[in-house]
Amino acid sequence: MIQSALSGDMPRSRILSLLLLAIFLVLAFAPFLFSGSQPINTAAKICIFIVLVASYDLLLGYTGIVSFAHTMFFGIGGYGVGLALYGWGPTWTSAGLGLAIALVVGAVLAFVIGLLSLRVRAIFYAMITLAVASAFAILASQLSEYTGGEDGRSFRVPQLLRPGTVLFDLPALGLRIDGRILSYYLVFFSALLLLLAALRIVNSPFGRVLQAIRENDFRAEALGYNVVYYRTVANCLAAGMAVLAGAMSAIWVRYTGPDTTLSFAIMLDILLMVVIGGMGTLYGAVIGATLFILAQNYLQKLMAVASEATSALPLVPHLLHPDRWLLWLGVLFILSVYFFPSGIVGKLREMERGR
Repeated sequence: MIQSALSGDMPRSRILSLLLLAIFLVLAFAPFLFSGSQPINTAAKICIFIVLVASYDLLLGYTGIVSFAHTMFFGIGGYGVGLALYGWGPTWTSAGLGLAIALVVGAVLAFVIGLLSLRVRAIFYAMITLAVASAFAILASQLSEYTGGEDGRSFRVPQLLRPGTVLFDLPALGLRIDGRILSYYLVFFSALLLLLAALRIVNSPFGRVLQAIRENDFRAEALGYNVVYYRTVANCLAAGMAVLAGAMSAIWVRYTGPDTTLSFAIMLDILLMVVIGGMGTLYGAVIGATLFILAQNYLQKLMAVASEATSALPLVPHLLHPDRWLLWLGVLFILSVYFFPSGIVGKLREMERGR
């Protein structure tokens, strides 16, 4: 059953299997395991970015396409649902229509970009996608009458997903089941289903052709495959997943704006997560997103504790000051690339084969 759900793509490493199982269980029971808002927010963000990073890995890791427009599709999903809930009211119909419009807009843009740009090679395509994403971000900021400009839009979600909505009078396992918990599980199960769907895609004959194009597009074309067609379809599928990730983010945060969906810093974070986890494996998206977001949220706190513990030593407390967390995050990234050149998933699989 598990093998069928994973489309036959097993982790192929005992350590990796344990890591994935631990991440799944912690995310699945996060509201029951942790109190306070930060751990739940962190868990929800991990779920959202697993989908976003997996969708980007479908392009970069499986098809060999370097795109800098992925946050544009993430933003389309966030703005589509957010503006619909803001303008048409906090109903499920508004959210559904906003998501449908966002998916259509995202697919059309991905198709046009793919059709016009995928005929060019490597860095030229990346530059085109960067230009399109930058233009979209500027447009979203300047159309303040509709999008809220730099301030973005805050909105209400349907009644069932609001924190004030209590489903059961009696708590379950000591936890009151309210709208916020339902919102979390909506995000969690959406992320799980999208990841399983992505596994199905990459392990299908279509996915095998994408990997052949990644390895040698000239040879794939010589075998009779229309490379532009397959790349364009992959671009549309990845864009659709990114749109859904953006919608999940909007529902959870109840806000959409340029800084949370369209920022180029998010694009860099996605690239780092793909590299850390391992390109060409969707399990790398799970590992990379989890480690990176945990570091983003908790590295400062760990450094504050370490700085206090080493206060009697010279220089060390200054190096471990929480304000320098980005420096150490960069060091951790460099070390991960040096010791895990094929990503954490690739390294764990190599270790398993070497036994």
